[in-house]
Amino acid sequence: MGVEVGAQAARSRALAVLRIRSRALAVALLPAAVAVVLLVGGSTGHIVGGHWGVTRWIVSVLAAIVLLAAAGIALVVARSRPAVSPTVPIAEESAPDLYRMVRDLADRLDVPAPSAIALTPDCDSWLEDRTHPAHGPPPPEGRDEIEGVRGIRGARGVRGLSTQPRRAPSAPVLVIGSPFLWWMRVGELRAVLAPVVAGTGPSAHPDIAAARRFVRGLDAAVAVTSTPARGPLSRTVLGAVGWVTRLLLRSCRGHAAEMERGVAAAAAERAQAVDYGLRIVAQEQVGLAYAGWDRLLTRVALPAWRMGRWPSRLDAGVVAALTELSRRDRLAEGFASRLGERPACDLLEEPGTVDEAASLLAARLFHGGPAESGPDWAPVNWQDYPEEVVDRKWRTDAARLHRVLDALGVRHSTDPAARDSDGPTLARVMDHLSARPEDPDSAALATSREDAYAQMGMTEDEDDADVGLGNERTASLAAGLSAELAREEASAPAPAPVGGPEPQDPARALWDDGMLPLFPLQPPRTGRELLADHVTAMVCCAAMDTAGAAPGLDWLDGPSLLIDGERAADLGPRVLSLVETGDPAPLREWLRHLGVRPEKPVRLV
Repeated sequence: MGVEVGAQAARSRALAVLRIRSRALAVALLPAAVAVVLLVGGSTGHIVGGHWGVTRWIVSVLAAIVLLAAAGIALVVARSRPAVSPTVPIAEESAPDLYRMVRDLADRLDVPAPSAIALTPDCDSWLEDRTHPAHGPPPPEGRDEIEGVRGIRGARGVRGLSTQPRRAPSAPVLVIGSPFLWWMRVGELRAVLAPVVAGTGPSAHPDIAAARRFVRGLDAAVAVTSTPARGPLSRTVLGAVGWVTRLLLRSCRGHAAEMERGVAAAAAERAQAVDYGLRIVAQEQVGLAYAGWDRLLTRVALPAWRMGRWPSRLDAGVVAALTELSRRDRLAEGFASRLGERPACDLLEEPGTVDEAASLLAARLFHGGPAESGPDWAPVNWQDYPEEVVDRKWRTDAARLHRVLDALGVRHSTDPAARDSDGPTLARVMDHLSARPEDPDSAALATSREDAYAQMGMTEDEDDADVGLGNERTASLAAGLSAELAREEASAPAPAPVGGPEPQDPARALWDDGMLPLFPLQPPRTGRELLADHVTAMVCCAAMDTAGAAPGLDWLDGPSLLIDGERAADLGPRVLSLVETGDPAPLREWLRHLGVRPEKPVRLV
């Protein structure tokens, strides 16, 4: 009963959308209909004399103009390419067990099976219609749907992923979140996908399909008309088309939203009969996977991306992160016991290759990295992450910190007779941040601080509001770091186009490289955060070079310092004490206890 109610509501709203389309067509045809009546009346002698002749010509010209405009708008709506989610396509030969499971699920739900399966680097799953002609096969050039994947296994694309031309599918494509395949068990994935696959039933209804095509066409036309035009005539024409399509889209918005709610309700009700008890447990895993995935991206992947390296096994990493979370959090401690069951990634023939493709796509979407690997954008394995990412990140940050100190004119040591006083030392940083404001260098520091503001285009009040630090030296250093980092980011090369250095066909592109990243993970860091990160990096470099510490990877917190194999979890508060209040005592005690020598120079990059 619930299935019928939801489906009936969806069909009713679909008809409402189609009625709006019919009314728009009627408005476009109305002048032509009036012109036909006047022309027929004049030819038969019923409407003659007076001003009817002039009226007939005016209405006929108006009707022709309206018909031409309507035809142009309809052409734009029909030819505009609806948005397509960037995904990694999975060919049936590369995942026969996964396709078999989805088809069995569709048979059990008594709905059409999805036409294809693709993966997205996110914790979500949905059906996506790709029946538009623009979504058809590209020219036979050996390209993947995600062309950036080619850099992983050469010019022929990723082994096991479809690169052959194929006809546009008649049923929606099932898009699955790649973290689900690695964290969930086969039964859990089946239970999570049941409501999604059930949505192919309402999607096959002619009225719902027609209403969706109309709304997607309007949405794509609005995007086309929003692009900058070259000339005044083009801007005028596109502006008029955009006004009409936006008006129609606003009229359809409420009905389309209610239609989709009805489709979702019908699909959820239909899926109740499939693995109902297991779905409750599976939904808990969805929330856990999302938390682990978000933390892995922001704490682990983002530092690597900023260093020009992209972790090539993100989905495998989410399993390690969630397993660690299960170990630390008693509320999740029972989840790790599931790992003895068959993981859903076993449904893929080459899970490592697919994970690599999804990891590169994640780097593009969340960070805006290049489409292919290169000297400054190379993959990194988890076992190499501490040395190639963590160590390099800390030494790069430490080098930037000392460059800014040099620009501010900060002396290397208060004791010129000290040995190695000209080297990059932690003592230099600590002495500068803990010095009292009445020191004789205050005037020079104030001038350097003003120079840093000018380089960033900021005022002193704006920086104080951002940094929130009262110490003149600390605020100067934070402002200088922000300016230095901004210069480095501005001088970095832009990401290469999706199709390589050659111009690509706009009709084939999945997204505009100028819009990358589509989903940035974090807002710009504040001055306080930058300063704390750089001081922490300097402390870690000193600990590695003088006390035998080592770089490490914590699956939940990212780069970490290992001392005798144990993670140093108490460093952060001591660094903040120095940065925010200028009190070096807690950090000095920590360094003394571990045997770190802050007066010794460290190795930088």
